[in-house]
Amino acid sequence: MRLFLAGLVHETNSFSPLPTSLQSFREGVLVRCGEERALERLVEQPVFGGALQAAREQGDLLLPGLFAQAEPSGPLPRHDYEALRADLLSDLKAAMPVDAVLLALHGAMLAEGYPDCEGDLLQAVRALVGPDVPVGALLDLHCNLSPAMVDSGAVLIACKEYPHIDYAERGVELHGLLRRMARGELRLRAQWQRVPMVGIFGTTVSPMREFVQELHAAEKQEGICTVSALHGFPWSDTEFTGAALLAYSQAEVHAEGLVDQLARQFYALRERASSPRMPMDAALDAALSSGPGLVVLADSADNPGGGAACDSTFILRALLERDVQDVALGMIWDPQAVAIAMSAGVGARLSMRVGGKVGPMSGDPLDVEVQVLACRHDATQAGLVPGSRDPLGVAVALRIGGVDVVLNSLRQQVFSPDCFTEMGVDLTAKRLVVVKSTQHFRAGFDALSSATFYADTPGSLRVNLGELPYRRLQRPLWPLDAA
Repeated sequence: MRLFLAGLVHETNSFSPLPTSLQSFREGVLVRCGEERALERLVEQPVFGGALQAAREQGDLLLPGLFAQAEPSGPLPRHDYEALRADLLSDLKAAMPVDAVLLALHGAMLAEGYPDCEGDLLQAVRALVGPDVPVGALLDLHCNLSPAMVDSGAVLIACKEYPHIDYAERGVELHGLLRRMARGELRLRAQWQRVPMVGIFGTTVSPMREFVQELHAAEKQEGICTVSALHGFPWSDTEFTGAALLAYSQAEVHAEGLVDQLARQFYALRERASSPRMPMDAALDAALSSGPGLVVLADSADNPGGGAACDSTFILRALLERDVQDVALGMIWDPQAVAIAMSAGVGARLSMRVGGKVGPMSGDPLDVEVQVLACRHDATQAGLVPGSRDPLGVAVALRIGGVDVVLNSLRQQVFSPDCFTEMGVDLTAKRLVVVKSTQHFRAGFDALSSATFYADTPGSLRVNLGELPYRRLQRPLWPLDAA
């Protein structure tokens, strides 16, 4: 099979204090078709892992196109999105004829004048390849599903797990469907239903654990090929923002009843499935009074994986004011402080200003006395996709009072304990670790922790959605509106 591979991945936060541009993708991942090692770099992208393994096993000819991915932040300028779209479509046109198209997208990408980038891109791909070439896209479950996305005729499959540990399985699944469609063995019917809610629904615990099992069970029904539950991205201000249930069945099978049943189940779980966020001081009280063992506290409102700056100081200030000992905290994005500590070197003691640099949602900077514990250029952490490794950039570990703080120069959330252990911070000697992440950290930390708490701190991802200046949402939408 002549398989065209490309991707345009960005989770856009309408309320992020950080702009997005082409430079954001250069600092993330930007693979252009004509560059040296384009195919090798493309196949190295973890999101393609399962699909590429299946493609290799089937002997597919891989045809690379643009792959661009940036850390979540604000909407793209119109001309930057249009330039990326034009490059991807140009690569596809040059690769034709193709037997199938497989794209890595997110589902919550916004640009000026484009409230639905994925829908726009998928419609453009369909117009280029025609009605008969199978097109598929891997999506993040925090997708805001739109009619244009579904109407493009693309097969859309989202990961089912949050943390997103199942991209490989979903890639194998998508490749298999595209291959059968390309060989004329399968025609699909899409059925979907909007679910009028939005929130953060982790799948590691009940009731979402059981709901994911329900999705898998539904796929075993005769004629049902794949089912996705889209959670929506709460910090995206569009008419498409919200949850949805999407199923693909064999063309002769009608699955409206199944979709409606699962959509109602999903909606009924909304209050029990939402991870409880506690006010910051209450969350600290609960974490510090928890039983023995390492306790994890999530500073989820400052998660860069959702568009936050990742330099807020609210929890660190509170820990220092309480004089709490044996704590680790990370990662704070502060390239300037990292450069100063690197220059001073391991063992140095100095006065520094840490964090609070981007804007009001970052809090005030902290003027503190620090000891430099570690300096590294080559530290990495286990990434979002199992088996991947993400560089931390230039990074330092500082001791500030009783808190060991990891600062780095590449804005990213905490996925793994590696953020600390690679910087020499021994988590077994700590009573509390504070992570700037919303939910993905649980894949790496649950095996180590005795308890996990979520703090509702100020920040770009604050859980009180009623405080956000939405203008475009389709209402009613829980939790902003009554059930």
